[in-house]
Amino acid sequence: MKTYSAKPADVTKKWVLIDAKGLVVGRLATLVAMRLRGKHLPTYTPHVDCGDNVVIINAAHVVLTGRKRDNKVYYKHTGFIGGIKERTAKSILEGRFPERVLEKAIERMVPRGPLGRVQMGNLRVYPGPDHPHEAQQPETVDIASMNRKNMRAA
Repeated sequence: MKTYSAKPADVTKKWVLIDAKGLVVGRLATLVAMRLRGKHLPTYTPHVDCGDNVVIINAAHVVLTGRKRDNKVYYKHTGFIGGIKERTAKSILEGRFPERVLEKAIERMVPRGPLGRVQMGNLRVYPGPDHPHEAQQPETVDIASMNRKNMRAA
């Protein structure tokens, strides 16, 4: 018996819609990263983009457990000497682009490199309930019902 290896022409991509309202960031990110990579499929091949296109709505209403909302710090560097900047998760979630907390969590679970960048291109995150992907007829996935720990009251 030979090992099956998917080819890019064999891959059929689905569109998936996830409502992130009240979901825990880390648990949601792990499930989305698996979907983006295609690891939920029996035809998973590590070197081929065989994952789904994922649309996440209500990303501004995700929940961080414990005291992460106040204590978790995101760092970035300007490129200049002494140019390290830091922001808390609370300031990002209350700021202009609250979906970036979820995007960063997912991005750090997808491998770095050319394939990882292509897979991250299949992710669309929106802070509110509206999205422009109705024409693709995305299938809704209920993450909250998979495990009671996936949902947390804000």
